[in-house]
Amino acid sequence: MKDSVVIAHGLVVNADGRRHAHVLIRGGLIERVIDASEPVPAAERMIDASGKLVIPGGVDGHCHIAQRTGRYDTVDDYATTTSAALAGGTTTVLDFGIPADASQSLLEAAEYKLSLLDQARCDVALHASVIEWDETVPAQLDALVDRGIRSVKLYTTNRGTTMADGDTMIKVLREMARIDGLAYVHAEHDPMIVDCTSRHAEAGQIGIEHLPATRPELAEEASVREVLDMAEYTGAAVYFVHQSTPGAVDLVSAARERGLPIHSETCPHYVALNDEVYAGELPEFYACCPPMRDKATMLALRQRLTDGAIDTVASDHSAYNLSQKRERLDDLRMMPHGLPGVETRLPVTYTHMVGEDLSGLEKFVSVFATAPARLNGLVGKGSIAPGFDADLVLIDPAKMRAVDGTALRMGTDFSPFEGMELRGWPETVLSGGTVVLDAEGFTDPGAVGRLLPQARYSEAVNWPPLGQPHSAALTAH
Repeated sequence: MKDSVVIAHGLVVNADGRRHAHVLIRGGLIERVIDASEPVPAAERMIDASGKLVIPGGVDGHCHIAQRTGRYDTVDDYATTTSAALAGGTTTVLDFGIPADASQSLLEAAEYKLSLLDQARCDVALHASVIEWDETVPAQLDALVDRGIRSVKLYTTNRGTTMADGDTMIKVLREMARIDGLAYVHAEHDPMIVDCTSRHAEAGQIGIEHLPATRPELAEEASVREVLDMAEYTGAAVYFVHQSTPGAVDLVSAARERGLPIHSETCPHYVALNDEVYAGELPEFYACCPPMRDKATMLALRQRLTDGAIDTVASDHSAYNLSQKRERLDDLRMMPHGLPGVETRLPVTYTHMVGEDLSGLEKFVSVFATAPARLNGLVGKGSIAPGFDADLVLIDPAKMRAVDGTALRMGTDFSPFEGMELRGWPETVLSGGTVVLDAEGFTDPGAVGRLLPQARYSEAVNWPPLGQPHSAALTAH
């Protein structure tokens, strides 16, 4: 049995409110949340949170760990990325089992990732991915459900590698409705991107500094429109990853207003950076798809986030290093795309959502922890309430720190947020009731991460109000 811990005198913040309270932890679970006017309960360890914020441990719904894309492998493994997640205040990550090529089935790709979980330092859930339809896909999806996997990634671009064609999309979305799961969709219009990229290549404008011009906003929004129609036709719940334009978010909001089960995710880099970075000395620091947009678009997207139109903020973590990025600076088609970000998701998002007067705290907690836990059907995650896992983060709201990419734990040698002065860095992190970060530094908890099964989508989105755990949370451990 884990030691009892009390976090005393903190400002406890959930997605539906805040209050000064003590949090009593026993056996890795939150036992009680007690008003700060009451005496501090006895425990084997007391952590004084006076003047600190106490928030739920983060849930990052979009990480690529130990991933192969073309000829490039990310430089991380499960031990590295889950340790970095914990150091950054994220206590649960969701990875993807994406087939490496056409010879690997969706079930084989997922089972390969499951075989790596014995390295995980934090709890993990997994999305599968379908690239090409065949008659075995329904049975494979059922087998994945038996393993606790009820979400699937679909790409509308990247032909020849991860892209699913329209026929595959329709069939998979229909199957996702059948199994009551959630379809993650990377939405960019492939014919537009291929044509636009080809035209730029013909004009000799194919270096990484031209990335934004080759993947226009219209390509993202056109794909979102098409996928929304397919979702409505099939009845599937869809979660759009890394939305980078306010127009894409507005399309999702309009669909939701019509009663469709549709959700938006964005990433820290789309609300903190704009396309001016590609004109700088180090454009390779920002090679990702979609690319950063112009400043006006970035600010409008940030406004959608602070207004509550976006459900979640995920890192889209992909840990390539600068050597890999710089091999083909001359040709953006050959460079690996993706940014390291699981460790900086908290401070970047906090800085751009929470005012110095602490306005916006609840919305921040929602996109950082509560909504990704709920949408992905993760019982016992994302709130500070009795019966939930004791995943907690303490923040000193007055402290700022600059990003030093070489000092982070993500296994790579840069950060796209290099030098940024940010608020919201975690001071103390507990994962399952165990302190993994405090003033003494990071303590490796060992390979204690668990595979988390996903509840049915329709059940998860209708769980009781925040702070009242789904009954399964009390029996899941």
